[in-house]
Amino acid sequence: MQGGNLAQFVPLILIFAIMYFLMIRPQQKKLKEHQAMVAALRRGDMVVTQGGLIGKVTKVKDDNEVEIELADGVKVRAVQSTIAQVLSKTEPAAGA
Repeated sequence: MQGGNLAQFVPLILIFAIMYFLMIRPQQKKLKEHQAMVAALRRGDMVVTQGGLIGKVTKVKDDNEVEIELADGVKVRAVQSTIAQVLSKTEPAAGA
């Protein structure tokens, strides 16, 4: 009877394994890539926020904030994790 009980759990275990490899693992990979992108933000990068605003990073603060210039003289503060995409990267300064 023990073999019968184990056979009942095999499909459940297979479903969980498939869910892990098709949904959970790719989502974790995407999250790590986003965190790396946000950590690499620097002044001069053109970014898109999750709200759809496009601007240039003017300052990266230590407390997970960035200052983004949307137009000449129009600057906003945003939480780093709300940056959805980096459109263009600036080159690191020579010697830095």
